[in-house]
Amino acid sequence: MIKAVIFDLDGTLLNRDASVLKFVGNQYDRLNKGLSHISKEIYISRFIELDRRGYVWKDKVYQQLVEELNITTISWEMLLENYITEFHDSCVPFPNLIAALEDLKKESIRLGLITNGKGQFQMDNIRALGIDSFFDIILISEYEGVKKPNPEIFLKALNQLNVPANESAYVGDHPENDVTGAENVGMVGIWKRDLGWKDVKAQYVIDDLKELSLIIQELSKAA
Repeated sequence: MIKAVIFDLDGTLLNRDASVLKFVGNQYDRLNKGLSHISKEIYISRFIELDRRGYVWKDKVYQQLVEELNITTISWEMLLENYITEFHDSCVPFPNLIAALEDLKKESIRLGLITNGKGQFQMDNIRALGIDSFFDIILISEYEGVKKPNPEIFLKALNQLNVPANESAYVGDHPENDVTGAENVGMVGIWKRDLGWKDVKAQYVIDDLKELSLIIQELSKAA
């Protein structure tokens, strides 16, 4: 029987692609005086290319962006600070986020969240989505000193939830960091489909968060 479900954040609960697109457009508009020699479309598209869907931290992104686009009136440090402090205002949830968490809570499922990333930045995004109160535990890699797919962070979450691995499921969009990482400690791995990944072999797959409750019910019945 599944007693706990733990989630990834970016690409699973937070629609990061949509959030980044919204943020970078807003950043260009806010700082337009220093960016007016660049078209908005070029600024957005080059940021997204350099960002590599979040796998390159923004200090590197902005340093290269400033150099390539000949930005002279705004430093990369200023752009980075603006990203850190303002990104949460552009957070876009995936459809049915709140409803999916509410459905699991109604079934007395304990909820957790494990995300790689910077501590305060990720907490600001979690709060911006309005979901922090749903979770019994939240682990962020910077605060924990270890990141997915290291088994230690999964085991720490399970210990804090006081639920064994074989009665827990993990939901995430990254095949290795999330699905395989969870399965390696004995959890059920559920892949939230992401078209950025090809040929992913996962036993359980969802396209929409609203599908999750049914999978958890089926897993519990099969136990």
